Amino acid sequence: MTVHLFTPVEIGGVTLPNRIVVSPMCQYAAVDGSAQPWHLVNYGMMAMSGAGLLCLEATHVEREGRITQGCLGLYSDDNEAALKPVVDWVRAWMPNVKLAVQLAHAGRKASAQRPWKGGGPLTQADAPDLPWTTFSASAVPYDTKWHTPVALDGVGLKRVKQAFVSAVERSARLGFDVIELHGAHGYCLHQFLSPLTNRRTDEYGGTMEKRRRFPLEVFEACRRIWPREKALGIRLSATDWVDGGMTIDDTVETARQLKALGCDFIDVSSGGNSPAQKIAVAPGYHVPFAARIRKEVGIKTWAVGIITEPEQAERIIASGEADCTAHARAFLLDPRWAWNAARALGAETPPLPLPAVRATTILPFKPQPMLAKAAD
Repeated sequence: MTVHLFTPVEIGGVTLPNRIVVSPMCQYAAVDGSAQPWHLVNYGMMAMSGAGLLCLEATHVEREGRITQGCLGLYSDDNEAALKPVVDWVRAWMPNVKLAVQLAHAGRKASAQRPWKGGGPLTQADAPDLPWTTFSASAVPYDTKWHTPVALDGVGLKRVKQAFVSAVERSARLGFDVIELHGAHGYCLHQFLSPLTNRRTDEYGGTMEKRRRFPLEVFEACRRIWPREKALGIRLSATDWVDGGMTIDDTVETARQLKALGCDFIDVSSGGNSPAQKIAVAPGYHVPFAARIRKEVGIKTWAVGIITEPEQAERIIASGEADCTAHARAFLLDPRWAWNAARALGAETPPLPLPAVRATTILPFKPQPMLAKAAD
């Protein structure tokens, strides 16, 4: 019997060995955007999970666009150099795994505390030079106690777009297979898309068509320089979950226009743009959004959102609701989630690096041939 979750899938010009994606998860452990030893340990562990695609956390295209002081970046030569050992390690030891990076700009939600410090806005009480200036579609703060962002003018729009392009160029030099632009969760590109945050009266605001103009321009600029044999997609919030906010109908049309520009996949999430959101949270609660976009637009979709059980993920893929399932906290709890999913579903198991092969001698299944680097 075919286990659909463990069949290959082509995303753009990239073939994933299975349909499981390690979703981007911020680690808040970088220093001025540069990866630290933690990142090597964390992503090395996730690369051995058995997932077909490992996507690095939100990696910010501007220093001012970081969510927190500990967020990863790809806006400097130092950032690029610090991330290279992480990519090189995965390539050397887990060559079957495809690598993605999520490029992001936090917009008005930048200059925030790390989650374990409350996640609220930074203040001068934290340090004399804080908070830093934030930017958005309009000068509308996230909440009453948050700093008011600067509305991006023409020069600022060009700067942010170029920052995304420069990060794409760095991603190409590092050798990533896939790029996901972050257009969800209330961050900068989402702030342009939503009427809750975009109050502009120029060519980038007003109607939905005008509100999506800047995100589409950013995507088009990135697609122009990202090789066609590699995959480029975007994470979108399907709905704001707020009356008067962005709807799934809006997002279906946005996805349709992105596809026309060469978008290879939509990673379908929701919310994050307003503290007034009312989300009906339940296992797989984003799946219907992913299914609708996939059906109506004819584009590959990833489903996210409390997909924790192998049988649940298998049903999503087998039913055609999405092309991949993306998992975050499930992998934090069980870094071998995909391996254990294969065992539970009776599928052939993904490769392990050679130093870990001994584990297979006590488990009731036959692993695939190990293709990872051997120790000298």
